[in-house]
Amino acid sequence: MSYGTTDSLRSVTLDDVRGAQKMLSGVARVTAMEGSRHLSQLIGAPVQLKCENLQRTGSFKLRGAYVRIAGLLPEERAAGVVAASAGNHAQGVALASSLLGVHSTVFMPKGAPLPKISATRDYGAEVRLHGQVVDETLAAAEEYAAETGAVFIHPFDHPDIIAGQGTVGLEILEQCPEVRTIVVGIGGGGLAAGIAVAVKAIRPDVRIVGVQAEGAAAYPPSLAAGHPVSVQNPSTMADGIKVGRPGLVPFGIIRDLVDEVRTVSEDQLSAALLLCLERAKLVVEPAGASPVAALLGAPHAFEGPVVAVLSGGNVDPVLMERVLRHGMAAQGRYLAVRLRLTDRPGALATLLGVLSVADANVLDVSHVRTDPRLGLTEAEVELHLETKGPAHCVEVGQALRDAGYTVID
Repeated sequence: MSYGTTDSLRSVTLDDVRGAQKMLSGVARVTAMEGSRHLSQLIGAPVQLKCENLQRTGSFKLRGAYVRIAGLLPEERAAGVVAASAGNHAQGVALASSLLGVHSTVFMPKGAPLPKISATRDYGAEVRLHGQVVDETLAAAEEYAAETGAVFIHPFDHPDIIAGQGTVGLEILEQCPEVRTIVVGIGGGGLAAGIAVAVKAIRPDVRIVGVQAEGAAAYPPSLAAGHPVSVQNPSTMADGIKVGRPGLVPFGIIRDLVDEVRTVSEDQLSAALLLCLERAKLVVEPAGASPVAALLGAPHAFEGPVVAVLSGGNVDPVLMERVLRHGMAAQGRYLAVRLRLTDRPGALATLLGVLSVADANVLDVSHVRTDPRLGLTEAEVELHLETKGPAHCVEVGQALRDAGYTVID
């Protein structure tokens, strides 16, 4: 990537963030701060959720994109802008460009979720599908910028982007002045860096904790090395923070101002998304739920009052279904079991009767009669069950064994 210009590497100050806040007045929403009784009880101190999932376009990305594009010179605006993104940044650039009367071209991977492609077009961008992974999409966008003169709008590695995202930090201090800890997800680092610039300049006592997915955690090794390093083949359901290498500008800020970077597992991300939906009635994407995942993973590690930044809510419905099932399984509320039974009339009905007595809710049944592994009179059944927790899962398994069924691990 070629964005190491003098302008792109200049520092970001509190005045920059305050200027961005004025620029965003009437453009970006001052998003709600919602208390979470469940999380407050869990950590033993007040927990507030900063709901950027309710921002225009469904994430914080509009803030930085608007500030960056609004700061372009007239001749740069005339050339248009180009971006590459699988979702949130694409929509932020599309809307910001439309509001400012600037033509935008957004490159998205061919496998990007259809709702995100449709939303980006609806916000006014010309969408071009290129590549299977984001790195290929980024390369295509940069090539387009070089050929056409369009200004490349990086998702996190520019001071104007960071200043725009930093307005979230100013709002947190205004809405929760007693805050002691802010927890925020980190991908490339633009949001965490912006919040850190704003908050530490006003309240240096506030602890800022960044959160990354274990399978895409580039910041811990980068901080240890003292410079950005790449993580090969980052993998996580949280595509909003699946970034293989920190940005140069946010890295320096996070190194100097963020107190700690934690990692969370896929199970914790799933459980956090499920908690946001069930307890807070908020639709949050896995990346947006990462701060909640950190609270669930180490509830006594955070001094309250705590503000957890829910950075986005743009989750593909198909992924939502998978993640919810994964979250239920992680909490012991979803059980998949395979077993063998005698292939005779009424055998399946008898099995379902055992599960009914055990108070397990059957979600799905797969019944196989023809398989080389099975005997002549055998059938194999795979069941997906809704249960009431880990103890109930054990009870269901024992009820099946007591009834004479062979449970296959």
